[in-house]
Amino acid sequence: MKATQRLAVSSLSEFIFGRAPHPVKCGHGVEIGCGQVVPEINFTLPSMDIEEANWAKVRRQYETMVEGVLRRAVELHVPALMVEFETLPPMTVQPEWGLEITRLLADRLDEAHEKHGLRTALRLTPNDSREFHRPPLMRRGKYWDGMVRMFDEAASHGADLLAIESTGGKELCDDAMLNGDLRTVIFALGVLGARDMEFLWKKIVASCRAQGIVPSGDTACGFANTAMVLAEQKMIPRVFAAVVRVVSVPRSLVAYEVGATGPSKDCAYEGPYMKAIAGVPISMEGRSAACAHLSPAGNVSQAVCDCWSNESVQNVRLLSDYAPVVSMEQLAYDCRLMNTASASPDGGADRLRDWLADSDGSLDPQAWVLRPDTVLRLSERIVEAGDDPYRRTVAAATAAIAELRQAHEEGRLALSEREEPWLDMMEDQLEGLPDAPEQLLEEILAQQTDPAKFLPEEYGF
Repeated sequence: MKATQRLAVSSLSEFIFGRAPHPVKCGHGVEIGCGQVVPEINFTLPSMDIEEANWAKVRRQYETMVEGVLRRAVELHVPALMVEFETLPPMTVQPEWGLEITRLLADRLDEAHEKHGLRTALRLTPNDSREFHRPPLMRRGKYWDGMVRMFDEAASHGADLLAIESTGGKELCDDAMLNGDLRTVIFALGVLGARDMEFLWKKIVASCRAQGIVPSGDTACGFANTAMVLAEQKMIPRVFAAVVRVVSVPRSLVAYEVGATGPSKDCAYEGPYMKAIAGVPISMEGRSAACAHLSPAGNVSQAVCDCWSNESVQNVRLLSDYAPVVSMEQLAYDCRLMNTASASPDGGADRLRDWLADSDGSLDPQAWVLRPDTVLRLSERIVEAGDDPYRRTVAAATAAIAELRQAHEEGRLALSEREEPWLDMMEDQLEGLPDAPEQLLEEILAQQTDPAKFLPEEYGF
């Protein structure tokens, strides 16, 4: 694995939406990071069983959704569109189902390109079903085999890009976040997660290269977005969730260091760090993803995006139309505004980026760590820590706590009285962290009341 040694984006003047140092071209002429922000839409089924008996209904749902989305994109003169298909669990456990829907969507995108000239690309994201076995089997078993088939047959069923929301280390991280246990979070993300990412993404990259499609990216959704939702529900402190967000960066970076090229996954709010460090284009979500989850960072997350996404929405009827069509319209107008700002000759894009950041940044620590200027400062600290993901993760936590403390002391970031003590508490947890991950493994194992909670050998120990 070749670790990134210096930032790909070193100054704020280069850090802008729609442009990335290493653009990606895919599908029917879609260019990402070349100057225009591309809408990326994701849709899913309403509540219904996915089983053989009603598979025809499942197919009709997806056919209706993609046709409605494409119709509205054409009506609104959208120049380019990326569609993401995230498989639901039964569609990866039985990969022929997921591949069948992939083909259905790809055919409709092909037709829209041929008939209307709409530039299109299809991103396939198989769900990570390995955690269905307890303790998770990360490198073997029927769930791994189903995922591998999805990877290997993606292109032949019409996918242009491949992504995943991987879950290595989640079996420890969930409880650690609820307990405010930063040391275990660091182990779960910086050691288990990073090791799993290297194993998993070497396979994905090799599969994509063999098929001639794009290995796009991963997301710490199951970790940092879980923390964001828990903080929104007042189950954990917001400063803790903000630190988890930054701690997830070295783990997600591994995908690009073994060959992924972007765009990153939309639900990877750590995407700006990927762009700053690796130079890859990124997909982001925020206010237009309120249909899927609430967020304290709805504007700032848009500041340096290259694709702008709705996360996902069920096919339910609203007053105007079905929800995927509504999301398509929202994304189209958001992207039109950004692209108009980019085309203005008087620095309109820079102003819009700064307004997006300033509107959220001071109100929540989770928004503060996504400000473009904050991202560049913290990314520098992460890269300076060297090649080892564990050391980078410790550095990420240390730098994030210091950044939040300084911003609060200078009056630029508002923190409640209940939140402030957590900066000291998290800092105390970082004291005495061992130098080697193997030593931290011994500490974690000694704390486990359930020795079968995870299997160290599944992570190469």
